[in-house]
Amino acid sequence: MKLKPLYDRVVVLPEKIEELSGSGIILPSVSDDKSSVGTIVCVGDGQTFDGDKVEMQVKKGDKVLYSKFAGANFKIENNNYLIIRQADILAVMEE
Repeated sequence: MKLKPLYDRVVVLPEKIEELSGSGIILPSVSDDKSSVGTIVCVGDGQTFDGDKVEMQVKKGDKVLYSKFAGANFKIENNNYLIIRQADILAVMEE
């Protein structure tokens, strides 16, 4: 993908929401719930605040937890992505 977010924005590939039935069968989500976990696909260069450069705290490949209703959704090559500001990322999930 040739996409470069501006300033302190990142592009996230949200994880698909799946539910398990009592017998272990995976059920696709029937509700409109949005995932709040995803993987960072690309990162902007950061932003200047009061004359000081604010560096990005995340990098490509990080699995993150972000605000549920943050950002804007868009679709490229049959994949749904989300573009959000770094401030909307709540945590980096480490394994």
